Amino acid sequence: MLPIKTLEGHCLCGAVTLRAAVNHDQVGACHCTTCRRWGGGPLLAVESDQPVECSGEQHIGVYASSDWAERGFCIECGTHLFYRLREQPFYAIPVGLFDDQRDWQLNREVFIDQKPGFYCFAQRTEQLTGEELFALHADD
Repeated sequence: MLPIKTLEGHCLCGAVTLRAAVNHDQVGACHCTTCRRWGGGPLLAVESDQPVECSGEQHIGVYASSDWAERGFCIECGTHLFYRLREQPFYAIPVGLFDDQRDWQLNREVFIDQKPGFYCFAQRTEQLTGEELFALHADD
């Protein structure tokens, strides 16, 4: 693991700035139907188990996308800001928001069972079905 670093990023219009503490250089891809509908393709995100700090909160809209999670977006420009769990400290932040575009490593793909056949990533990753992902976090 890397030392904890606070990364800063912002939406397209700059109305919302967020800061997230991360201690890794890993990016995950979610292929679930909801993420693909939300963004037109897989969600490429950096995960954090620390609360994300946001400025410009009056410009943030939140949508309850399931019984367990919600998604944040800028109400001014529509930029996707985060996916977060309601009951646990977990955020997935789109990697493209961050100003620091370090040497990210794609390491995991989830909901691989929902991935359509028209795209694939070249690098090898850990691949989990939705059922395997839920089982992995059942004890959390």
